[in-house]
Formats: sequence, structure tokens, C-alpha cells
Amino acid sequence: MTTVSADSTGTGPGRKAPGRPRDARADDAILEAVIALLGSGQSADSISIESVAARAGVGKATIYRRWSNKEALLVDAAGRMKGPLPVPAGESVRDDLVMLVSYGRSKRSETYSRASACLMPEMVKNTHLHAVFQRIQEPRRNLIREVLRRGIGTGELRADIDVELTVLLLTAPTLAQNLLSYNPAVPFEGFPEKLVDAVLRGASAAQ
Repeated sequence: MTTVSADSTGTGPGRKAPGRPRDARADDAILEAVIALLGSGQSADSISIESVAARAGVGKATIYRRWSNKEALLVDAAGRMKGPLPVPAGESVRDDLVMLVSYGRSKRSETYSRASACLMPEMVKNTHLHAVFQRIQEPRRNLIREVLRRGIGTGELRADIDVELTVLLLTAPTLAQNLLSYNPAVPFEGFPEKLVDAVLRGASAAQ
């Protein structure tokens, strides 16, 4: 596969430079078609440009005018599922962490979660896609780092907490529950609050 990279929006060199103005609706239809195919249980390997074109109601040439190959298309689809970065209010460490953990947990995100789960095997096999996944995730991890460091600075959190480990404690269970329903005994409702409170019991300066 061709090497591609992406910025936080999921776009990269595999995304062709604009020529004449394009219909943004076609871009949306193509990316949503990829997400829908993944969400239906198809693996990244089994998805073809032909199947994406048929689902989106466009010709293959329309896709190839925008993306140089399927890998580049998958990268942009992954970026689209992540969406724009949320903006913490900056008033309460707990509230900001709950917001960041909650972000994207909606009925629509169920399809995105299924699609992401189908992308995971490809991420494991393909080092380029894995690197792209890390680049897409990093700005979101950085938001949590900023909230934690702010909490240390204001005295809300212990000064000796391991920031990177705390980021992992907040993100890994969220990923496991969102993608795999790893522990079905943990209710969907109230999960962000319970997770944040459990982590903060060890990280809070008020011991």
C-alpha cells in the first residue's frame, strides 16, 4: 500500500490537491459510504472502490479524482468519524474530563464505533494506517493532558500524578466500551462520570 499520513482532520498527501471546484456533497457521500460499509461489518480489506462508488451513488472516477487510493480514503473516513476537537470550558477539571470522555457518545456514534472496530484489524496490520491513527488521536489525548496539567497547577490534582498513565486510564476503557462493549455489566448511561470519578479518586489532591 502507498504510504500516507494525516493531520488531525484525517487529511493527508493521499488526498488529491484541489483543481476545479468540487461538489462537497460528493465528498460527504463518499466518506459516509465508507463509514456505512464498515459499520455494516465489512472489513477494510473487503471494501472496494467499486462498492464505495455504488453506495455513494457516484462513479469510480469521482472517487479517484479526490483520493489516490483506498488507503487514503480510509484515512479520511477515520478522521471524519473523530470529528472536530471539543473545547473544554476550563472551569472544572472533573467537568472537562467528563465532557472529553462523553464526546461522541451518541446514537450516531454507534455506527462510527462499529466502523472503527472494523478498521482496527487493518490498523494492526498496516503500520502506515496505525501511524495515521496515532496522529488523529494525539490532539485528543493532548486535550486531556492540558486539563490534567491545569488541575495540577490549580491544586485540584496531586502534583505527583503520572499524566500519561492517567490519560491512558481515561481513554483505554472508553475505547474498549465504545468499540467492543468490553464489559456489558457496565451501563452505557453514566459511564463517563463514573470513569472520571474513579480516576480522580486516586488523582485528586483532596485525599
